[in-house]
Amino acid sequence: MLAEDENKVYSYGQELSEVIENNDKIEKVRSLKEGIEKSDIIICPLPFTKDGKTLNTSYTGKSILIEDLDKINKKKILIGGNFKTDYLNTIKEKYLKIYDIMKIEEFSIFNTIATAEGTVQVAIENTEKVLQGAKVLVLGFGRVAKIVAEKFKNLSATVTCCARKKTDLAWINAYGYNELDIKDMIYYLKDFDIIINTVPETIINEKELKHMNSNVLLIDLASYPGGINGKKAQSMGLKYVWALALPGKVAPTSSAEFIKKIIYNIIEESAKNVELRDEKMEKISKKV
Repeated sequence: MLAEDENKVYSYGQELSEVIENNDKIEKVRSLKEGIEKSDIIICPLPFTKDGKTLNTSYTGKSILIEDLDKINKKKILIGGNFKTDYLNTIKEKYLKIYDIMKIEEFSIFNTIATAEGTVQVAIENTEKVLQGAKVLVLGFGRVAKIVAEKFKNLSATVTCCARKKTDLAWINAYGYNELDIKDMIYYLKDFDIIINTVPETIINEKELKHMNSNVLLIDLASYPGGINGKKAQSMGLKYVWALALPGKVAPTSSAEFIKKIIYNIIEESAKNVELRDEKMEKISKKV
C-alpha cells in the first residue's frame, strides 16, 4: 500500500511473500544494512519479537537478530509493536524517534473491534449450533471484553461477564449482561456453551476445567501465556482455540490500511517536530 502511494519502499526478510516479491514498485535489498542505509523509516513486525532475540518474521527462512538491527541504524525513525520496556531503555538514544503502534490509542480501538469480530468468526467455525440462544461467558471486563460481549449479545446470545472488581460487576449489570463474580465462577462453569477469556493471566486450570461441560468451546484471546491452560484442556478432550493475532487473520486488508494511516500520521508529526525545531533554532540564532 505504501508503494502504491508512490513512496520509495525497500523490503528485507520477506522473500517468501509472493505479494512482496511480485511487486515491481518494492525494491528488495540484499542485506539489512543496505535497507536501513537507504531508508528514513524502519517498519518492523507486530509484535516486534517473540523470543527477545530475533525479529518476528513470517516470510523468511532466516533469523534477523535484533542486535544487528540496532547496530547498523543511522538515527532513523523506528516503528513496530509491543516493544519491551527493557529493550526500549537500551535503544532510545539510538533512534531519532521510536513508535509502538500497539500503544497508539486509535490502533488499540481498531484492534479491539477487529478482535471482537474475529472472535465471533472463531465461535461460528467451531460450533455446530447457531449463536442465538447460546450461553456465553466472557472472562474479564476490559476494553476487548466489552466489545466481545456486545457482539455476542447483538447475535441474541445469552451473555454473562465475569470480573473481580465490584465496580466492573456494577458496570456489567449496567450494560445489561448477567454478572458473575470471579470467586464464584467455578460453580457455574458447567452452564456455558462458549467461554471466552480476555484476562492476561492464567485463571482457568485443571480445577476449573473439570467443572465444564464436555461440549464447551473455549476461546482464549489473551497473549502468552494465555488465560486458559490450553494443553490441559485439550488433554481432557475439550475444544480449545487460542485465538492470537485475530485482526491480521480475519481482516488483513483493514488492518494494513489502518497501520498505513498511523504511519502517515507519524510522518506528519515528525515533519512538524522538525519544523518547530528549525523555527526555534532560527529564533535562537537571531538572539545570538
